[in-house]
Amino acid sequence: MQFSRLRQFHEDEKVLAWWGEHMGGLLRWLTPGRRRTILSLGALWVFFRKPLQQFRLQEFPVASDGIALATALVALLAVVWLCHRAATAFSSLPLLVRRHPQITLHSSYWIGLLILWTTTPTSGLWREVLAAVLLMFPFLIWRLGYLLFAGQYGRMSGTRFADHFLTIWPIYGGSNTPYGKGFSYLSRCEAMNEKELARSQLAGIKLLVLAVLWTITLAALEGLLYGPGNALTARLGGQIAEIPRLSQLIEQESTGGAVWISWLSVYLELIYQVLRHAISGLKVIAILRLFGFNVFRNTYKPLLAESVVEFWNRYYYYFKEVMANFFFLPTFAQLGSRLRNWPTLRLLAAVFAAAFVGNMYYHIIKLNEMMVQGQIVAVVHGHRSRFFYCFLLALGIFVSMWREQRRGGRPPAAGRLRRVLRIAGVWTFFGLIYIWNVQSTAGFGARANFFLALFGLA
Repeated sequence: MQFSRLRQFHEDEKVLAWWGEHMGGLLRWLTPGRRRTILSLGALWVFFRKPLQQFRLQEFPVASDGIALATALVALLAVVWLCHRAATAFSSLPLLVRRHPQITLHSSYWIGLLILWTTTPTSGLWREVLAAVLLMFPFLIWRLGYLLFAGQYGRMSGTRFADHFLTIWPIYGGSNTPYGKGFSYLSRCEAMNEKELARSQLAGIKLLVLAVLWTITLAALEGLLYGPGNALTARLGGQIAEIPRLSQLIEQESTGGAVWISWLSVYLELIYQVLRHAISGLKVIAILRLFGFNVFRNTYKPLLAESVVEFWNRYYYYFKEVMANFFFLPTFAQLGSRLRNWPTLRLLAAVFAAAFVGNMYYHIIKLNEMMVQGQIVAVVHGHRSRFFYCFLLALGIFVSMWREQRRGGRPPAAGRLRRVLRIAGVWTFFGLIYIWNVQSTAGFGARANFFLALFGLA
């Protein structure tokens, strides 16, 4: 009981009272308006800093002088402002845009790429600025998509440009995936009084503590099991298990030794990736909670998931939300009348639209430098292993959802052993398909050979 109270200290009334007593002045001062203003000012800093960092890394002309840089920043600001105006006045937009706002947004990106690909670098300043905007667009596109959703569903009233700006250029961090989604979602999770803010802040502190614990665990994993180890290994006199990383074994195109070591490496890679991903997500969500946005965690106990779809929901929640909101739900809705008598086929199409098509699309445009340079063939060719990974992932999610539907809401069979076996099955599925997703110089054939070698077939 005591451990449970300690683990949920952010919900304990005594802890909340203590926090309110000692931090009452700060809680009163941090009104919703002031918290939003602080994050908006931080977003303004990110708006200048992030493009500058990105532009400096390019080998091709992007904002190469002061005029081009200033023009590029103005153009990026104009894109965000125009999307905000479109969301605010959504009902007055052309019918085609109102019906397909996301397709319109993504079409504008691809039209820009086509213009870039069919013109020469000597075309002038306008092309350099266009390249700069398109270079940043994969980072913005899902955030602007959430902004358009807010306009489409009438959730723009009572909000300012600065409110949405803070989610588009987030000071709290993240990736191309919008952690916390758009401001419409954040506002529904926002603390509106001192007690709610105290609870949110304590929940954020809990996540920071977890991030530290998982960082220590990750360091122990690297130091005790993986060769050549780290500082912990040196302190222990070099005594480590020296289990090879999965990427190293794949590059050998076989198990390279005892098969059990390769299997152990597969499972350890899954644990390593979950810990690494959880740590980064915990920090981002912790900052949001400290500012009063008590949103869901990005990673929540995926290694305890008892089904494939449950793991998918828990591992990278905000990426799953992008796939669900922009691909699964629209496909499922569009096929409602056409496949009314074939619900299984409808589910299959929607799952593959998200976990396969959407997943691949997200990662293809994520290679923004190659896309801007027109290396689309190289991008697709370089993702051939991931194509197979996404196919297996989509198939696994579909089968898992289909089995849950057939169960009709009934819980799975009870029993500790059965639960352990279900969890082990989820670990095995995701560990094996990750062979085709782990970062490595190995090609598709080498990954396939390693997979077959795990079963003594290569």
